[in-house]
Amino acid sequence: MTASGGTYRPLADRLRPQSLDEYVGQSHLLGAGAPLRRALESGRPHSMILWGPPGTGKTTLARLAATGAQAEFIAMSAVLAGIKDIRAIVERARNLRGTRDTVLFLDEVHRFNKSQQDTFLPYVEDGTLIFIGATTENPSFEVNNALLSRARVYVLKPLTAEDLGKLLDRALSESERGLGQMNLQVEPGARELLLAGADGDARRMLNLLETAADLSVADGAGRRLDVDTLRAVIGSTYVRFDKGGESFYDQISALHKSVRGSDPDAALYWLCRMLAGGCDPLYIARRALRMASEDIGNADPRALSMALEACAVYERLGSPEGELAIAQAIVFMACAAKSNAIYTAYQLATEDATKLGSLEVPLHLRNAPTRLMKELGYGKGYRYAHDEPDAYAAGERYFPDDMPDRRYYDPAPRGLEIKIGEALAARRARGTQSGS
Repeated sequence: MTASGGTYRPLADRLRPQSLDEYVGQSHLLGAGAPLRRALESGRPHSMILWGPPGTGKTTLARLAATGAQAEFIAMSAVLAGIKDIRAIVERARNLRGTRDTVLFLDEVHRFNKSQQDTFLPYVEDGTLIFIGATTENPSFEVNNALLSRARVYVLKPLTAEDLGKLLDRALSESERGLGQMNLQVEPGARELLLAGADGDARRMLNLLETAADLSVADGAGRRLDVDTLRAVIGSTYVRFDKGGESFYDQISALHKSVRGSDPDAALYWLCRMLAGGCDPLYIARRALRMASEDIGNADPRALSMALEACAVYERLGSPEGELAIAQAIVFMACAAKSNAIYTAYQLATEDATKLGSLEVPLHLRNAPTRLMKELGYGKGYRYAHDEPDAYAAGERYFPDDMPDRRYYDPAPRGLEIKIGEALAARRARGTQSGS
């Protein structure tokens, strides 16, 4: 739709809420009596960071904060702005001080480096600027602690289907700002597909709707939007996934914990969710190797082999055969017996190895390839295990002389480690008898 005067404005921009009553979603922040709502309604906004996925209303909240305070609203993107731009804004805010406040809205604040953030920090502190930052990344990782301490963080959530439905109805009914003049009827199946395809993103939903509306078919005095048309507009399923961002690590964490928790169905879901979002399958396959050692270990050593083979299959065959091999390994590991005994033992042994310093190797454990070494006692008294009953030298000691015996490895009573534990217990019993 082209606005009068030939100036095009996207539907998402035209429908941007002009008051808190028009704002859809984020009821946990803007419900009756909520602190953020009270601050905005009072006309005394504070510096804040709005953290949430795309299309959840971060920019709109910043605009409403400035409008409610009758403040100057200056918006800039951290992608495009530099220190010079910040200094110009500070000068502008200084000139306005005493007549009206200045709200600086910095989109994608996580893109600013430390020195850029430090540039406007003093002016946030002295009140020259009311700072509102927007980010899709966890601000505790991306924003300076000094700035975080001066701005309250609000977490915005993806819009629910109910929230999106309200916004859709408004877009279809409003004539001046929406598509009401088209008398567009959206088939139930198309509506459901549109709400699902938006994936909690209001801007995405309105953009899809606007494109689909232009392709809708005439139907009497209006137009009709069917499933086939909308499916063609949406294309492949959209799934939020930021390679290297917090969403990335949240999802790999969910996959790992599902495998650890022995839930093959949830593990398969998170695997496919990450693949659908564009994650490198080899990254998942490498993480599977870690899962195999950390959470299964010797309870079922086949898990490590399967994870390694899945890597090899993907490297050799690529897609889609490679992804299927990874899925096979993930499901197997989720169903396998679990043990973190190796992981725990490794951590304990590492702690001793770093804490106890460079303890010498006992003489009887040293090789003696030269006559001098033999004369110095290298290898003297060593008992060759294969010459002993059951290939076990009962009572032989392998730790450094100045270090007490340790037991790092405690096999779990599951899977193959049941038998490993029984064998170790039997050997230890023989060693105790030999030493008595």
